[in-house]
Amino acid sequence: MIDRQTLDLSAVISARIAAELDVRPQQVVAAIALLDEGATVPFISRYRKEVTGGLDDSQLRTLEERLRYLRELEERRRAVIEEIAQQGKLDPALERQLRGAETKQRLEDLYLPFRKKRRTKAQIAREAGLEPLADALLNDPGLDPEEAAEPYVTASKALTNDDGESIALADVKAALDGAKQILMERFSENAELLARLRDRLWDEGELNARVVKGREQEGAKFSDYFEHTERLALVPSHRALAMFRGRNEGVLSLSLTLPDEAQAKVHPAEIEIARTVGIRDQGRKADRWLAEVVRWTWRVKLYTSLETELFSRLREQAELGAIGVFAANLKDLLLAAPAGARATLGLDPGLRTGVKAAVIDATGKLVDTATIYPHAPHNRWDESLATLARLCTQHGVELIAIGNGTASRETDRLAQALIRELPPVEGRPVGKVVVSEAGASVYSASEYAAREFPGLDVTLRGAVSIARRLQDPLAELVKIEPKSIGVGQYQHDVSQLQLARALDAVVEDCVNAVGVDLNTASPALLARVSGLNSTLAANIVAARDERGAFRSRRALLEVSRLGPKTFEQCAGFLRIMNGDDPLDASSVHPEAYPVVERIAARAGRDKGSLIGDSAFLKKLDPAEFVDQRFGVPTITDILKELDKPGRDPRPQFAVAEFKEGVEKLSDLSPDMVLEGVITNVTNFGAFVDIGVHQDGLVHISALSERFVKDPREVVKAGDIVKVKVLEVDVPRKRIALTMRLSERAERQPAQARGERRGDDRRRPGRDEPREGSAPMGALGAALLKAGATKRDR
Repeated sequence: MIDRQTLDLSAVISARIAAELDVRPQQVVAAIALLDEGATVPFISRYRKEVTGGLDDSQLRTLEERLRYLRELEERRRAVIEEIAQQGKLDPALERQLRGAETKQRLEDLYLPFRKKRRTKAQIAREAGLEPLADALLNDPGLDPEEAAEPYVTASKALTNDDGESIALADVKAALDGAKQILMERFSENAELLARLRDRLWDEGELNARVVKGREQEGAKFSDYFEHTERLALVPSHRALAMFRGRNEGVLSLSLTLPDEAQAKVHPAEIEIARTVGIRDQGRKADRWLAEVVRWTWRVKLYTSLETELFSRLREQAELGAIGVFAANLKDLLLAAPAGARATLGLDPGLRTGVKAAVIDATGKLVDTATIYPHAPHNRWDESLATLARLCTQHGVELIAIGNGTASRETDRLAQALIRELPPVEGRPVGKVVVSEAGASVYSASEYAAREFPGLDVTLRGAVSIARRLQDPLAELVKIEPKSIGVGQYQHDVSQLQLARALDAVVEDCVNAVGVDLNTASPALLARVSGLNSTLAANIVAARDERGAFRSRRALLEVSRLGPKTFEQCAGFLRIMNGDDPLDASSVHPEAYPVVERIAARAGRDKGSLIGDSAFLKKLDPAEFVDQRFGVPTITDILKELDKPGRDPRPQFAVAEFKEGVEKLSDLSPDMVLEGVITNVTNFGAFVDIGVHQDGLVHISALSERFVKDPREVVKAGDIVKVKVLEVDVPRKRIALTMRLSERAERQPAQARGERRGDDRRRPGRDEPREGSAPMGALGAALLKAGATKRDR
């Protein structure tokens, strides 16, 4: 039975989340109940709109995260209250403060004086009987400290702490030092003072980065931060993570200061401490001693701990920003346009080791492989063309997918020559597309690839993956750990647990938004379907292999360990083409089939005849078919699905055409207009693949003629865009681009302009991207130019 206190806490949590999401508390209560019952976010957002009042998947993901945090907060609150109560120190006022704490940080501040800690100098001083002395001097600064301390001096009392440090009360100085330790600890555990100092340091504080002496040359990639100062609260995530990486590598030292503190006679934090604890310098006998206590409180007790805490806060905030960038790019990549069911030749380029070729049929099945050596040092061009022509002709290849790694453009020329020799397929010329191969090597060496192709060479598995990710990016990329797909920003520097959780949520949302063909999906794809896991996915494939293709969704209930609850969660996202029930090919959930049958019965038609009949469906009023279970939102979704069953939310397939003769950085020149593909979007701009093995950067200020606050307002990963070259630094492999095609490139040498350099010009998302770059000023001081590393090879 749920107790009253638990119910009250649940109501408080629900109300707080509702306020944060700007929705009704009832919506949050309903969503929490569904989540607690095991429902997934995709299921709730699509099939329980009436219950939650139409909360979408983004709101539900935020709700899920906040619910986790607030429940952890309540669990910690209970533990803290119990601990303080056991100490016999829980008075009503303190309990009210503890129950009113809205963050974990506030709760820990209040708990700090009661936390069990190692034996401190202040505790030893209390044991020596010095607390009355400390209280006397604090309460009456008119007392002479030395005279007040004299009665406490006793040569016989010498105490030692756990570190072997002794506090002997053999003289006045020892007694006053003990009293000082007591007050320092008391002040440093004042929750209100900690909150004020923390807020001020966060709002006004400056993060200072300086190079460690002697590490200038070794740490050149962090040269942007050798002499860098920036408002702490305004540091962008990419710069924060760059500076923390520099510190971790021993190149940078970081410090936190308040503006103009060096010129102040008294540190602003010391003034805040004195004001909070009621200490004022009025020329009284103990005022100087009390000022010294305040100074030591700041310098010894508070500065380092607050600096560490606020740096942790900055890192946490930066990590969330970086994870958000990664998640947004991953979503765009997963939902990229599929080429569809077309026989495809995948080419994994290489020079000395050759080009790996793999042909897959329209269903994605591997049908043939080869290794060719068209490039230096082998130069077997004609032989390679003949081999590829044979593969294409024999298997009716319609598309050629070329990996974008080493020798990509050389292999692209080979494909062009091949296409000129091939006859059209079904009246269309064979097409070619350069495909990102990020993560292909990870897939090739994975346990999953070994199970999928046990007898196939590892290098050829990469060619298969390249071909398949052109056919269906989502179905192929789910086989790769999201972190290895290569669209992140400092993904190695963030919390791996939070990153994995966020990316898994993105993959789950994308897979369920598109839907999955039950009879062709791989175990990796099935495992991402709402309600399923790797074990159930394997059981579905085993049942499919043993009994043949599924003819109906209901047959899923015969799969081992797949019960009614799981069926409810997954069925609507699984499609069966040409099955026994035409509705099984749609996103209409089986629980709603009776609604469709009612619509058909009222029209005097077969339910199958409703599918695709737009003219008829648009005349229907959803409100006429509402019942106790299904409301207008669900009926509206059903009618839309019947109109276009199994509709794919992904865009139409299109390809970028790289410019002939532009294959390396030295081929680029200012004002050249090129077509390219957005590979990565960050908070400061977008990286574009223009076919020269280095991605160029379009800074946020060059994305549009209008002001752009967020680059994702303008572009997303996978978009095909026109860009103009502003500047190229061949030695440092840096390219500055603009999407404002009317803009003219600046011609003076970059080194002569000496703009500030920024680590945000690096290209995130590779295994070990480089920080920093040379000056480039095509857009003045604001333009941060591109930095790209070698492809994932």
